[in-house]
Amino acid sequence: MNSAIFLTSAIQQFRAYKELGDKTFDQVTEKDFYYNPGEACNNLAVIIEHLNGNMRSRWTNFLTEDGEKEWRNRDVEFEAQSKSAVELLELWEEGWAVLFTALTSLREEDLNKTVYIRTQPLTVIEAIHRQLTHYASHVGQIVYIGKMIKGEGWKSLSIEKGGSGAFNEQMKKG
Repeated sequence: MNSAIFLTSAIQQFRAYKELGDKTFDQVTEKDFYYNPGEACNNLAVIIEHLNGNMRSRWTNFLTEDGEKEWRNRDVEFEAQSKSAVELLELWEEGWAVLFTALTSLREEDLNKTVYIRTQPLTVIEAIHRQLTHYASHVGQIVYIGKMIKGEGWKSLSIEKGGSGAFNEQMKKG
C-alpha cells in the first residue's frame, strides 16, 4: 500500500470511529454521561476526558515533540467529572480537531519519520496505528455503555440483529 493511500485510509477510519461516538452521544441524556456500569469501569465523561487529554497530547506538535506532553495530567483524566454534556462534547470535538489537524497536515514523506511516545521511537505509521487502535477500543466502550443505558431503545449503529442477509442483498444490488 502506498503512503498516500494509507494516510487517507487512516483518516477515514478515525472519522468512522468519531462518528460512532457522535451517534452514541446523540442517543443519551445529560445524566447518562455519568452512568457507571461498575466500580472498575469508566463512565462516558471519564472516557471523553481521557480521549481529549490523549489526543491533545499525542497530536500537538506530532512530528517534533514527544507525544506524552509534560502539561498532561493523565491520572486526573480518570477522576470523577462534573461537567455538563455540552462541556464534555466540546472536549470530544476539541480532541478530534487536534487529531485531524495533525493528520491532514502530514505529507507522504512524513510517514516514515520517527516520532516518540513516552520516549519510545515509532515511525509515523506505527504511531498512527497505535492511536487508531487505542481510540477504537475506547469508542467501543462508549458504544457499549450507550447500549447498556438505552437497552431496547438503542438505535443500532450497524446492521441490526438478524439483518445480515438483507444487508448483504442490498450491498449486491449496489
